[in-house]
Amino acid sequence: MADNYLESKYESYQKRKEAEKQAKCRIWKKRLDEYRKRTEAGQDPGKESTEDKRKDTEKNQEDTI
Repeated sequence: MADNYLESKYESYQKRKEAEKQAKCRIWKKRLDEYRKRTEAGQDPGKESTEDKRKDTEKNQEDTI
């Protein structure tokens, strides 16, 4: 009985670990796509555009209200 319990816990751990890995990969791909878009648009890839900063500040102001 203990073996079944441990096996099920280990399987759930592996599933959780795989889901975290996939989520991390999706985030990385999204960041990479954004970086490519900025470099293709001629922007400095290390800096956010002023429009992005404006959106962030507006979002923060809405959150505080």
